[in-house]
This record gives sequence, structure tokens and C-alpha cells, in this order.
Amino acid sequence: MDDPIITADAVTKQFRDGTRALDGLTVTIPTGTVYGLLGPNGAGKTTLIRILATLLRPDSGTVRVAGHDVLRHPARVRERIGLAGQFAAVDDHLTGRENIAMIGRLYGLSRREAARRAADIVDRIRLADAADRQVKTYSGGMRRRIDLAASIIGRPQVLFLDEPTTGVDPASRQDLWHLVRDLAAEGTTVLLTTQYLDEADQLADRIAVIDHGRLLTEGTATELKDRTGGAVVELDLPAQQQPAALRALEPLAPRHDRERNRIMLPAPDGALTLRHALRLLDHAGITPTDIALHRPTLDDVFLTLTRHTAREPAGRAA
Repeated sequence: MDDPIITADAVTKQFRDGTRALDGLTVTIPTGTVYGLLGPNGAGKTTLIRILATLLRPDSGTVRVAGHDVLRHPARVRERIGLAGQFAAVDDHLTGRENIAMIGRLYGLSRREAARRAADIVDRIRLADAADRQVKTYSGGMRRRIDLAASIIGRPQVLFLDEPTTGVDPASRQDLWHLVRDLAAEGTTVLLTTQYLDEADQLADRIAVIDHGRLLTEGTATELKDRTGGAVVELDLPAQQQPAALRALEPLAPRHDRERNRIMLPAPDGALTLRHALRLLDHAGITPTDIALHRPTLDDVFLTLTRHTAREPAGRAA
């Protein structure tokens, strides 16, 4: 098995205003994977990306990217990475093609090679028709695609994507997803931060959930869902019937989700549990207005973990 391409061991970072962004965070990212980093606003995701990209120094801990320590050999790290931040870093007065080629030149490519790679990339991101227009005429989704294209012209071993599809229309989002999948298939390791849980579910081979600068859990999407619990039955009932329904369903250990005003039942036997619940309600003369059986989603994982940590005292994270 290949050595991990990214290791961050017991990394801490506190800013001058007292904000504790990372609090002993440890993550290990395998080579050639798409690794999703989830967390609420202020969890520390962007701070970690900035440290990995050598834009910020950790206070303590060790960080290695592509075999190099980010503090001892930052230039070697930069040669091997690409970065697309939360906001498209493009020059409005250059064309899309010129923006991409300019970054290629900064990577040390010859003028001819930068132009060749830029031409190839604009085809891959489906912007060939607009590549020779100034970027100031582009939509938000087009600007994001150009920004991502510029980050890969150097053919990085590791690509950092910090919320790459925020504010992007659905069609452009799908195009960016295809590009990320293609890059991973070609061997690029992608570290993706996102607040769109379906995005992590679609793209990430492994997912870490962080909050208050600490790692809460890590694994595949399936593993995280299984840790949250098995299948559940959800019942919608009129408010006046809910107390009676809770009594009728007592053998199935119901709980009242007050936020969504629903009755939830663990369903270890799936459809059999659902049938049992309906029989108990029928005997009590209660008819639900809506009923559903489903496995936990990443939304369930995220909310379960971050609701728990929200009750713990901690400094703000960035």
C-alpha cells in the first residue's frame, strides 16, 4: 500500500484574537483518492487547507504533503500542489485561456507548453467557445471552472478544492464534478472541502467530519452512515395524536424529533419494523399523514455529530 500523500499530526493553530482554529487535528489522506472534509462554518476547514498549501504556519504539529514537510520544504510542496480557493482568483481583463496559460507560466512551463495545456484544459471544462472572451463577461459558474482549470495546469499531485461549487448553478456543478472524477481517475489526490453533503457523498472516497478544529469521525460515506445508526422509520401525525402514538409505539422505542415534529423509530429489521409500527398504530386507531423508511444520510451524520459538539465549550474556529 502506498504511503499517505498527506499527513497532519496533532496540528494546532490559534490566531491573535484568541480564535482556536485547529485543536490537535490529525488526518491521514491516502494517495490517489478524493478526500472530503466536512464541517460547519468556522470548523477549521479553510485553515487546514491554508496550512497544507503553505499559506499559513501551524503553531504546533507536523504536516507533510507529497513527501515534504510544509515548514522545512515549502517550495517543494508548492511544486506538487494546486489550489482553488473559495473565491475565483482570476484576472477579469484577461481571457479565460490567458488566465490558465498565465498560471502555467508561473509553474515554469514554456510559453508553447502553457498554451498547449491551456487549449487542452478549456476543452475538458467545456469552455472552448468562451475561452477567448474576457473573464469579466463570464458567469459565476464559468469563473469557477476557469479557476479550477488554472489550478490543474501544472498537473499537481495534490489538488486542494475549498468549497469549489458554492454559488454555482446545477449544470456547472455537474461539470465540475465530472472534472474532479476525471482528475482522480488520472491519479491526482483531491482534498475537497464542502458544505454540500450530497457533493461529498457523490465524490469522496473517504470523508472526515471536523468541528471546533477537531476530528469528529472519519471513514467512507457508508461507514459514517452505519455509525450514526441503522435504518429509521419516520412518522408524521397530527399534533393531538402524537402522545397516543408514542404510547402505542412504545415496544419499538420511539422518540419525538421536536425540531421536525416527527416520531422516529429505529428500524433494525427494515420493512418488518415498518409493518409492525403500522399494525400498532392501526390497533390504536391512529393513521399517520406520512410515513417513510430510510437509511441514515450524510445529513444525519453531520447533524448528529455537530449538534453534539455544539454543546461542548470551545473557542471559535475559522
